[in-house]
Amino acid sequence: MNWKNSSVVVTGAGGFIGSHLTEELARQGAKVRALVHYNSRGHWGFLEDLDPQLKKRVEIRAGDVTDASCVHDLVAGADAVFHLAALIAIPYSYAAPASYVAANVQGTLNVLEACRRRRVGKLVHTSTSETYGTARFVPITEEHPLQAQSPYAATKVAADQLALSFEKSFGLPVAVCRPFNTYGPRQSARAVIPAIACQLLQNEPVLRLGSLSPVRDFNFVSDTVDGFLAIAAAKAAVGEVTNICSGRGVTIGETVRLLTKLTGRRAQVREDRARVRPERSEVMRLIGSNAKARKLTGWRPRVTLEQGLARTVEHVRGRLADYKAGLYNV
Repeated sequence: MNWKNSSVVVTGAGGFIGSHLTEELARQGAKVRALVHYNSRGHWGFLEDLDPQLKKRVEIRAGDVTDASCVHDLVAGADAVFHLAALIAIPYSYAAPASYVAANVQGTLNVLEACRRRRVGKLVHTSTSETYGTARFVPITEEHPLQAQSPYAATKVAADQLALSFEKSFGLPVAVCRPFNTYGPRQSARAVIPAIACQLLQNEPVLRLGSLSPVRDFNFVSDTVDGFLAIAAAKAAVGEVTNICSGRGVTIGETVRLLTKLTGRRAQVREDRARVRPERSEVMRLIGSNAKARKLTGWRPRVTLEQGLARTVEHVRGRLADYKAGLYNV
C-alpha cells in the first residue's frame, strides 16, 4: 500500500509500538493524526523525540479513548485507523481490573463506533498473544483456544471479539493484528528484555527477575510495525485475526544468557516475588505460527533475535539515565 498523503490515525501513539508505527507512517509520507493520552504535563510520550522533519507530517492530539466524543472527532476523514491505545501492564491489571475494562473494552468500543459512523476505510485493532494463555499446542495458530489468564488478557479477548463482531454485524473493514512479545528501543524496563539489559549495564551484582522458565516468542519492534502495515494493506486480512510472530521460542533464562554475552557483564539471578505472577495466571509457553501472515499479507520477520537484542542493548547503553533505579522491580 502506498501511504503517501493518506490520512491515518494512530491511537496510543506516544507508547512503545505506537511511536515506532507513527514514525514509520510519517517516513512513508502519510499524514498522521496521533492520539496521546492526556496528562497534566502536556507530555507526548516517545513522540517528544520525533525527528523534526517527520513531525511536520504528524498532528498530535491529547485525549483519551474512553471519551467517545474525542474519538469520534479524532477519526473524521481518516483513510485508516490503527488502534493501539490500551492499558498493558499485566501486574497492574491484578490491582485495578476496572481501569482495564474501561480503557481496553469501552475504549475499543468507542473506536469501533466512531470508525463505523465516520465510514473509515480500514481499522487495524491491536490484540496480544496473551489471549492464547499457555499454549495447548505449538506453534500457536489463530485457531488456538482463547484462555485469559489475567484480567488484562480478559479485556483483550473482549476487545478482539467486539472488533470482529463489528465486521460481521456492520461490515466495518476491521482486521485484528495479534503481535507476540515485541521488544526493542523505547520499551519500558517493566518488560523483561530491557529489565535484564539495564540491570546488567548498570553493573548490578544480582539480577532481579521473575520466573526464568516461561517461553516467549520475541519480535523486534520494526518487524511488528511492518506487520501492522502489511495487515492494513491486505484486503484478505479484513475480518481475520493474524499473528505477528517469529515462530522461535526462547526461555527467559536463555534470554538472560544471550544478553549476558552481548553486554559482557555477569550477575547472579534472583527470583523477585514482585515480578512473579500468581501461579495459575502465568503463561508458560508462547510460540506462534506466522503462516497465516505470510499467506494473507506476505509479511515475514526480518530481524533475528540476536540482531534485535544487540540493537536493544545499544539503545539501553546510550540511555541508562532514562531507566529509573528500581523500576524493573515493579
